[in-house]
Amino acid sequence: MDTENGTDAERGAARQIEPAESVHAAELRFLAAYDTGPRPPGWRLTPRAVVLFVCGSQGVVLELPDGAAAGSDPVRKMEVSGKFVGDRDLIERCVITLAGERALMLVGEPGTAKSMLSELLAAGVSGDSTRVVQGTAGTTEDHLRYGWNYALLLAKGPTGEALVPSPVMAAMRGGGVARIEEVTRCLPEVQDALVSILSDRRIAVPELSGSSDGAVYAAPGFTVIATANLRDRGVSEMSAALKRRFNFETIGPIADPDAEIGLVRRQAHGALAKVTGQTAFGVDDAVLGVLVTAFRDLRSGRSAEGWEIERPSTVMSTAEAVAVATSLALAAAYFPGDRDVLSLVPGHLLGVVRKDDPADADRLLGYWDSAVRRRAQDGARTWQRMWELRDVLKG
Repeated sequence: MDTENGTDAERGAARQIEPAESVHAAELRFLAAYDTGPRPPGWRLTPRAVVLFVCGSQGVVLELPDGAAAGSDPVRKMEVSGKFVGDRDLIERCVITLAGERALMLVGEPGTAKSMLSELLAAGVSGDSTRVVQGTAGTTEDHLRYGWNYALLLAKGPTGEALVPSPVMAAMRGGGVARIEEVTRCLPEVQDALVSILSDRRIAVPELSGSSDGAVYAAPGFTVIATANLRDRGVSEMSAALKRRFNFETIGPIADPDAEIGLVRRQAHGALAKVTGQTAFGVDDAVLGVLVTAFRDLRSGRSAEGWEIERPSTVMSTAEAVAVATSLALAAAYFPGDRDVLSLVPGHLLGVVRKDDPADADRLLGYWDSAVRRRAQDGARTWQRMWELRDVLKG
């Protein structure tokens, strides 16, 4: 069928977001050939290779050992990109948890890349990160267990053909990783269903009792990665029984400011290239430095110089910084020369802090009157320009 925007096939060819196993397919193939050491049951890569996949080779070009089969891929040398900025020891603990078929819980403030890390780990371990259940107040037990194709159910009754497996059941059958996002947003009775799945490692289907489809047992390699935001404590607090079935790892903000600036640059540059096809990045390092510094100051409640700052109630996450940097780059690409990119920073910061509490706008103004003013007085040109833009925050 033709449309004014092209054929259906043409419109369906491109996707806004590709799963990690598609984006990094070449690296996954290379690492599978690079490290031929022992692999846990059902794993596509060795635990060491999964850590390499997530953390990258730190600028080192890896080479396949002599005699290693590269399959149909002729690449024998590769530098593996770093995808998650954080403590390598934490990643190793996560991988060891999964290797023991123990469920993994990633907790932290919003925007600390818990979901991204979950996706990368699932892609590295089982080659499929798409078996996902999104936790909400509307999530039901069926989302964790199974449902039915009601047309087939009415026509043939309860049969294995009519059964619609959940992402968790599909992971159990294939010995892969199931991901559950925002588990504390699920109601307690839904969380209880997860307790039995992690304990029994099977899902009973009473409607099919007596047949081979009466229960689905977890194949070797099956495990679960769940995420939970610290801000959601009290929404649907996890029971002690459920907590005992997970190993918990806390994902914190990026400690190194240079690493955070680098991450924001890479992510925003990639988003710009994807949307516009442009390789030129119209946000210079000085602007990124100001942006990330402001986020870090407001996030921690203390400047790099040690000055006390009143924290806004909203989470000033790295993910939000990436979003603002991307907006700045898009403005530079679509409105070239119209405005100084730095002049857009205060307005975007105001948009971020106003999300939760209107009073946060006054806290941002207080940040301008303290840290921004003092840096401007010290002679830093970019901060002088930021101070000159103070009136933007009164809008």
